[in-house]
This record gives sequence, C-alpha cells and structure tokens, in this order.
Amino acid sequence: MGSSSSSFPPRNIYLDVDGKVQKQVVFSRHCSPCDIKELLCSSSNLPNTAIKVINPEGAMVSIDATMPANSPFLYKVVPLSTDQPGREDMFQSVLSQVAEQFTAFRISELKSEVTNRLAALEKRVEVEGLKVVEIEKCKNDLKKLRDEMTSRGGSVSCSCKFNFSEDGKKVTPRRDVPTYPKYTLSQETIEALKKPTFDVWHWEHNEMLSCLEFMYHDLGLVKEFNMNPIILKRWLLAIQENYRNNPFHNFRHCFCVSQMMYGMIHLCNLQGKLTLTDLGILMTTAVCHDLDHPGYNNYQINARTELAVRYNDISPLENHHCAVAFQILSLPECNIFANVDPEAFKKIRQAIITLILATDMARHGEILEGFKQKLDNFDFSNEEHVMCLQKVLIKCCDISNEVRPTEVAEPWVDCLLEEYFMQSDREKSEGLPVAPFMDRDKVTKPTAQIGFIKFVLIPMFETVMKLFPQIEEIMVQPLRDSRDHYEELKQLEDSMT
Repeated sequence: MGSSSSSFPPRNIYLDVDGKVQKQVVFSRHCSPCDIKELLCSSSNLPNTAIKVINPEGAMVSIDATMPANSPFLYKVVPLSTDQPGREDMFQSVLSQVAEQFTAFRISELKSEVTNRLAALEKRVEVEGLKVVEIEKCKNDLKKLRDEMTSRGGSVSCSCKFNFSEDGKKVTPRRDVPTYPKYTLSQETIEALKKPTFDVWHWEHNEMLSCLEFMYHDLGLVKEFNMNPIILKRWLLAIQENYRNNPFHNFRHCFCVSQMMYGMIHLCNLQGKLTLTDLGILMTTAVCHDLDHPGYNNYQINARTELAVRYNDISPLENHHCAVAFQILSLPECNIFANVDPEAFKKIRQAIITLILATDMARHGEILEGFKQKLDNFDFSNEEHVMCLQKVLIKCCDISNEVRPTEVAEPWVDCLLEEYFMQSDREKSEGLPVAPFMDRDKVTKPTAQIGFIKFVLIPMFETVMKLFPQIEEIMVQPLRDSRDHYEELKQLEDSMT
C-alpha cells in the first residue's frame, strides 16, 4: 500500500488515535478508497469498522487518494454506527453497482451489434450468390436462344471478341499493333462499295474492317485529319469489339450503315458539296452510332433500366452509344482525331453527338420536318442547313436495308424480328407494356414491313430525292418495289387464312 511512483509521490496522513497517539499513514495515490479505509481502520485499531475522517474543525474529509495532507494538524478517525452506513460508503457502493451494470450492458450491446453485422454479411453473401446463379442462368438462356435461332437459320451471328459488361463502365481496346490482314480490294469490289446493292452478307469481320479502312483513305479523311494509319486500324478493332453479338444491332449492321453512307456520299456527289470535316463526321457517326447496343430498344424507359435513369429517359440508348464512342476516342491508342486542333475537335465531337442522337426514332417526325423547311432555299454553305441534311442522311442510312436487293434485305428483317421477339418475351415476363409490332403472337414479316416502308421510309427518301434527284432510280424505286412485294405476301397470307 505504501509503494510510490516517480510521477505521483506517496500521500502522508497524520492521525489522532484516541487523543493520545499520533500515527503517520502512507499510501500511494493509486490506492482505491476501500484500500485506504482498510489502512486507516488498521492504524486506528478499528478493524472491520465503518469509519469517517474529520479534521480539527469537525468537517468530514473524503476518504480517497486525493485527500489533502494534514501536517501539522491531525485527522481523527471516528467509527460510524453499524445500522447507518456512511454516505461515502453508500456513494461508493452505488458507483460500483452502476459501473458493473454499465459494463454488462455495453458488452451485451457490442455482442448484439457484432451479431447483427455478421447476419447482414451472411445475408449479403447469400444475395450475391443468388445473383451469380441468376446471371449464369440468363447466360444459359441466351445461349439456348441463339442456338435455336441459328438452327432456324433466322439470323447471322457475328463473333465479338469483347462485350460490354451490363454496367457499361469499361472499354477495353486492343493495345497491340492490329494484326488483321490488309486486303487488297479489287476494282470490282471498290465500285460495288459505292452502291446500295452491295451484298454485306458475304464478308467476314476482317474483310469488313479492311473495307472501312479503305473508305477513310479513299475519302481523304486520313490525310485531312492527319490520322496515324496504325491508330485507325486499332480504333476500328476497338469499334468492332464493342458491338455486341445481337441478332440485328451488331458489327455487321454497323458496317451496313457505314457502307450505305459511303455509297450516298458518292451517289449524291457530297464530296463536291460538303467539307471533308463534314464527311468525316458522317462516316464516324455511321461507324459509332449503335456501339454497345444491348439488343433492346424502347424497353429501357419502360423497365427503368440504369441507362434510362442515367439519361433521364431522354434517348438513353443513343446517349449511351455517344458515351462509348468517346470513351474509345479518349484512349490515346485509339484517338483518330489526336492531331486535330482542340477547337476543331470540339465542333466535331458536338456534331457526332447531335447525329447519333438523331437516330432515335422517337424524334423522326421532328427531324424530317426541320429538313423539309430548309429544302426550298437549301444552302450548302449554311451550317444549320448542312446539319439538318446530315441528320436526315444518317437516319436514311440507319434504316436503309429495304433499299438493298430483296435477297440482301430480307435476312435483316428476320434478324430484327428475332430481336424484337426477344424483347417482347422479356417484357411479357416482367409485366411491361408490349409494342404490337414486336409481339411474336401478332406480327408477321409483311405486316411488320408494309407500314414501316409506306409511312417512314418512302416519305423520308422522297424528301431527300427533292435535293438529290439521282437517288430515285437507285434508292427510292427499290423501296416502292419492296412495299409492293410485302403487300403481295400479305394478300397471300390473308387468302390462306
């Protein structure tokens, strides 16, 4: 009890024992009140007695390690009656009980918190495990659907080396020097590329990449934008890898739209009417316009998907295509516009975004009407007029399959309907509204095409024909023939049913 510390010197207390003897009591400042009481009782010959300490004035002194030293006057130890414990003892007892209860309560609280956290973690692991199972199930279901479509011969699959993850947050380009072979295109192929009759089904991916590369060189875009040819190759590979393996919205569709744009540039002699920058914007928009398309169209808004939430229900798919396009271009190894002046690139970027957003069919009427208003006094030197024309041109190319010969166009209808049916089946399973033209129980190939050709395609191409009369024979007349073809099929179906 009398041990001391270098930081806290021992306390010396002097006691008056029975008014006769003076005793010195020494204790450490670390002693508890109970230990000090026991020491005082022993020194005062009052073992096991409840006591109190008073000073010469009769005031009670608190018994603890901080009680003041009292030399030269003496403290007196006085016993308390056994039936009335001292207030100090009562206070210390209450404090001890509260401390014990608080400690027990705190331990219980901590145990409860740990238990709850463990339960939450276990639940999270269980939920994540179920998600993995569901994802694997969806993958298997999609594989079965694709196998079934392949067995029916209803679609043409395009193998993609890379598919975006569902959250769409990462683009992985090829960083090595592109290795797809450099094809030397024959003069016959070069001439065929400039026409809407070009058969896109006879070409492998590497061949389509080479054709796209040729178009950029042939139009003078590589020279105009001072493109590194290796970066052009790598950019085209990154584009191909970021188109999903959908029945319709795949890399072959990207090539189809780009080839039609290249053909219209030649057919309408746009090289003599637009700047090379404008042509570069048109071609790059055609290449990028459906990047990472998930295979579902207006489903996004109805299902409140992440894309619909991100873009506030405003052209969610088209906004996503733009974002992916510029994610790829932001990579130094894929930036075909790296040598373009920053201010010029800013205008190019804005124009490409405007054109990709124009492919949203929800804006079809608005865009076509805006172009019609410019037709009577169309001015190729007016930027606003040129932008209206560019928006209509990208729309024409995006939905131009029926301009092509029947044997080229009709397989695309099968692909599109298969994609529509996959969407409507999913909408039915989720209790979402189903568009009639996507419902496999209501639509047929003739009914799907007749209205679209009559009320969308022909009016739009005939409007463009007013500015470029040379497209009537090569593009507008095939649309009229296609309309007649499907009307005959419809009559045949009606007669059989």
